[in-house]
Amino acid sequence: MKSYLTISCILVVQFLYAQNSKIDSLKVVLANHKAKDTTRVNLLNQLAFLHYRNDPPQAIKYVQNALKLAKEIRSESGEARSHYVYGAINMEMSNYTEAIQNYDKAIAIYKRNKDLKGLEKSNNAMGVLYSYKGDFAQSLKYYEEAIKIAEKSKDRKSIHKYLNNIGVIYSHYGQYDKALKNYKEAYEVNKKNKDSLGMINNLNSIANAYYEQGIYPLSLEFHNKSLLIAKKSKDSIGIFQSYNNLGNIYRMKNDNDKALYYYNLASDIESAGYNVKNVTAIKNNVAGIYFEKEEYKKAITTYTESIKLSKEIGDDLNLATALNGLGFVYFETKQYSNALTYFEQAKNINFENDFSYELLDSYHGLADTYLSLNKSDLALDYTKKLVDLANKNQSLYHSKIAYGIFSKIYKNKGDYKKAFENHEMFKKISDSILNEENIKKIAGIEYEYKYKKELDNAALRETKLTKTVETTSLDLEKSRRNLLLGIITFLVVAMALGSIIFYLKLRNSKAKTQNIITEQKLLRTQMTPHFIFNSLSVLQGMILNKEEAKSVTYLSKFSKLLRITLENSRDKTVLLSKELEAVENYLSLQHIEKEAIEFKLNIDNSIDVNIIKVPPMLIQPFVENAIEHAFKNQKENNLIEININLVDNKLTCVILDNGMGIDSSERNANQNKKSLATKITSERLQYLSKDFKMDASISIEDRSKFNDQGTKVTLLIPYKINKN
Repeated sequence: MKSYLTISCILVVQFLYAQNSKIDSLKVVLANHKAKDTTRVNLLNQLAFLHYRNDPPQAIKYVQNALKLAKEIRSESGEARSHYVYGAINMEMSNYTEAIQNYDKAIAIYKRNKDLKGLEKSNNAMGVLYSYKGDFAQSLKYYEEAIKIAEKSKDRKSIHKYLNNIGVIYSHYGQYDKALKNYKEAYEVNKKNKDSLGMINNLNSIANAYYEQGIYPLSLEFHNKSLLIAKKSKDSIGIFQSYNNLGNIYRMKNDNDKALYYYNLASDIESAGYNVKNVTAIKNNVAGIYFEKEEYKKAITTYTESIKLSKEIGDDLNLATALNGLGFVYFETKQYSNALTYFEQAKNINFENDFSYELLDSYHGLADTYLSLNKSDLALDYTKKLVDLANKNQSLYHSKIAYGIFSKIYKNKGDYKKAFENHEMFKKISDSILNEENIKKIAGIEYEYKYKKELDNAALRETKLTKTVETTSLDLEKSRRNLLLGIITFLVVAMALGSIIFYLKLRNSKAKTQNIITEQKLLRTQMTPHFIFNSLSVLQGMILNKEEAKSVTYLSKFSKLLRITLENSRDKTVLLSKELEAVENYLSLQHIEKEAIEFKLNIDNSIDVNIIKVPPMLIQPFVENAIEHAFKNQKENNLIEININLVDNKLTCVILDNGMGIDSSERNANQNKKSLATKITSERLQYLSKDFKMDASISIEDRSKFNDQGTKVTLLIPYKINKN
């Protein structure tokens, strides 16, 4: 049986969270600070804010003491901050009315004291709150007000945090390109600032945007990235969100057992229960699985519990989802009167709040129910609304359902031509939707296809290059014959001139030929099948060892490295940021397999990697060489360091390892055949030096010369400045 139901995602918005690393030290400071002053108020507010996400009851104790003391000593700034924190705690617990009251009090005090920073944060918090409530229009107003205040106070550092929040609104309205642009821009800033909580929110937002578009492999990749960061930072709510959303993906892939496994993991996180909205989302998802398993009594019980909780906290979004779900349960059990009641309730809520995706389910349920009651005109009316809204939201799934219902309606009316036409549309759309087996294999097939395609393209380019070499050789022979005739025909002066011309042409032809041959060699060394198959073997081992998280991470990094390398190989020059991204992904991949080796990549602050363009694939061969040969008998303290510097307009890359050293007899024995990649890189640098009209070279030295251990590789890289 196909699922009709909307799956409840955890809404991810980026609040201006603090870090939790200071909790223990703040407790010590508070215990030692007995004075009733603003310092104590601030300490209590800080502790309350650090606890509100994962331990709201404890946060309430701190903030109540802070608010009481602030009023006692007449500290308006402390009182405003206490109301702000109290609002955040209530919002986390889905007590929206109390949250709004506290935020309003905070805003009033901040306005009176002309505290722009406080006003900015409070407006952002109100935007978050209305997003939770599903009132996106009101939410956007508060976000825009927060941005205006940030710009007025020249607080550029906070503006990126609103990008994620506004992206949630774009995503709600189906503007996924805009949403993803916002999410990714915010993620890069948070990554640079090492803001783990911001990164978690951004990654979840990106994953949900891909999920809503049905791109499940990418959604799975970003949710797993978010989960790893949440576990590392011990953020229980972040872990809860990831478990719930991973369950959603597996449910959409019809793997209900695995979906239920993740939902149960989420439900077991005690601190998540303080947020009733989290509870209703999980209940809706679990009820949906009961529905799909045809355990209708359990589904009704669970949906009813969700409806009750959603009404208590004013959560219209999860309420509408539960009402639709209950409607489909009653439809399947042929209790059509009850089904219509719940579908109508859900439709009204969805229409009032512009919940377009949930409204699709309401129209679907009403159309199917009226068709079953033989009320064809009403069924036709709701089916038309369903197909119009499905086209607007680009939902192939709901379009398919609509044309299937159209076909049945026209068949009942005796209009067999329209019935046939709509059935053909139903089949056409059905064919375009991936089935369960394709979904499970899509990632592997996609990567394998792209790799084979690039190999075929590389072979084609090699064939063309070979033909060019042959043509160049023929041209050279032809030039020789022409010059020979010229020597016989012309006078001695003409002979001398002809000899000069011949010499120049010969040198140019040889240079072109040599350059083409070198490019051929480079193409053959890029991401060789040996490396691909070796990586797949490592991945297979991880899977067999049931290292799920590790294997997902490895596959993600491997596919990304493959894509970047193939993209970079198409161009003569690439941005230094792209070249370093390929190196970083290669290092990350190697670190998963060879954990004993530590990697460091240092880039001089004076270098703008987004405007400097360099030839691709210059650095990676030497890193690979160090990994393969430097640490043969060295089991620990293995380090490879890459330093990028720009001094006197010369771009250098220095690769250091602390292994056995290039002059070691044992290493020389292992390297009696010089690295092909190293040889080709040396040849490339000779020709690139002429092409770029600047110095380009390579030197390899044993660090024993500098009273140190290991090998030092110095690359002088030619470059251009991108003026676009």
